[in-house]
Amino acid sequence: MFVLVRDNNVDQALKALKKKMQREGIFREMKLRRHFEKPSERRAREAAEAIRRARKMERKRLEREGY
Repeated sequence: MFVLVRDNNVDQALKALKKKMQREGIFREMKLRRHFEKPSERRAREAAEAIRRARKMERKRLEREGY
């Protein structure tokens, strides 16, 4: 991953880099890897995330359809 620095504007390039890293999920992964996560905890977390995503998609679908 790289970001172009235009006109020696490092602040703007840093902002673009942070946005790219956020989109890729790098910050989230770094947070998860700070401590060891047992496989059972990982499965439970991923299942909870899947449920959350499904509920969110269902809410959005209902909102689009006007219910």
